[in-house]
Formats: sequence, C-alpha cells, structure tokens
Amino acid sequence: MNTPKLLQRTLTAVAAMLLANATMAQVRVEGTVYDGSQRYALQGVSVMTSSGSGTTTDSLGHYSIKLGATDSIYFSYLGKVTSKIPAKGIDDPTQFNMSLDLPVVSLPSVFVDPKSYRMDSLENRKEYQKIFDFDRSGFLVDKKASGDPKFGIGLDMDILFDGKRNKRMEGFQQFLIQEEQEKSIDHRFTRALVKRLTGLEPPALDTFMHRYRPGYEFCQATTSDWEFYEYIRNSGKYFTELWKQEHPN
Repeated sequence: MNTPKLLQRTLTAVAAMLLANATMAQVRVEGTVYDGSQRYALQGVSVMTSSGSGTTTDSLGHYSIKLGATDSIYFSYLGKVTSKIPAKGIDDPTQFNMSLDLPVVSLPSVFVDPKSYRMDSLENRKEYQKIFDFDRSGFLVDKKASGDPKFGIGLDMDILFDGKRNKRMEGFQQFLIQEEQEKSIDHRFTRALVKRLTGLEPPALDTFMHRYRPGYEFCQATTSDWEFYEYIRNSGKYFTELWKQEHPN
C-alpha cells in the first residue's frame, strides 16, 4: 500500500468536508430596509456583520449578504446603529426586512448628514447668501436650492469696476466654503467613531486623527457608512503597526 498517497487522499477528503461544512454554515440573508412608517424604502443603508463583511441597500432599499452560523447582522444609517441580531435568530432569511426609527420627512437630500447638521449648513448659507452667490463676472446670479447658477438680466456695475471689493468678496467666499467643508468632515470623522472602530487611545488616537483625516471630496464620494467605516478600520490596522514600530516601548 502506498501510504503517502493514501494520506494525501485522506487529507483532501477532510479538507473537502471542512469546506463543505463551512459553506453549509453560511446563510444568505435578504430583505428590504424601510423608514419608521414602514412605507418608504431607504437607499444607502449600511448592512454589516459581526465578522466584518458588509453591503449597502440599493435604490429600492433591498440588500443581500452572507452570514456565518455564529455571525450577527446590524444596520447603520445617518450615524445611528441598530442592535445586532444573531443569524440563528432569523426565522426567514429570504425576507428579513428591517424598519428604522426614522421618519421619511427628516431625511436629507444626501445620505451622509443627519438633519441637524444639514439645517445648520442651510442656515449658514442663508445668512451669508450674498457672499456664497457672489460672481465676479458682473452678471446678476440667482442660485437656486440645487446650487446651479441662473444668470439674471442685467449687470452689477459696482462689481465690474470695484477690484478691491471683488478680492475681499472672493476671499471671504472661499473662507466660508472651506469652513463649511471642514465642518462637514468633522461631522463624520469624529474621535468617538474612530476610537470605537480602531480601539486606539491617546496619544495614538490624536496622531491618527491628524494623519488620516479624510478630504472633503473623499467624504462626499463615500456616501454609505459602511464604506466610510471600512476606510477607518483599514487605516487603523495599518497605523497600529506603524505606531508599534515608531514606539517600541
């Protein structure tokens, strides 16, 4: 009898059985996420598992994700996280719908900011409307809620010929826009969130917050919580190794 070949076949069979058991232990969970009234489907809700995988709901509020036998599933939207539901507690994985305690009337036009922050931003825009709507070309500009410029009839002669005023207005306009963008980043990239996702403590936490602070464009591009959380988690793992090398003691 060829013992090495027999051992190889035995190991292959065992590996196949383990893989089959692991596959059988996984279950695909599907469903739709609704608002508090259970009438409106929510797009961009982060659906995550305790093992670290995740996805987001589509335009119809639908999601599909695989869970292990010991996994739990939870949902995150606008900074609010639901409790974790164990996979074994899901009766029908093909219709595991979720209702979030969030009235549809309070939903903002983008999926990253809760109503309170959006209202603060709108109030700031209203207070400095003339500065935000300033256009050096001299054309009278009317910016609607969408932010698209609508050129009116006529010219503002003061703007055309007052160079110093133009520079002051442009400088103040850029300052307000930059301040608005920085507040938007601060609203998402918080110490509490980073600490919870990375487990970092000061002074490592302070260094991480400075080195890995995302840009405004990146925050706008990652419209779902799950994508943003993945950036923080992955950056935290890389930073932790660097921190250990930089601070061996």
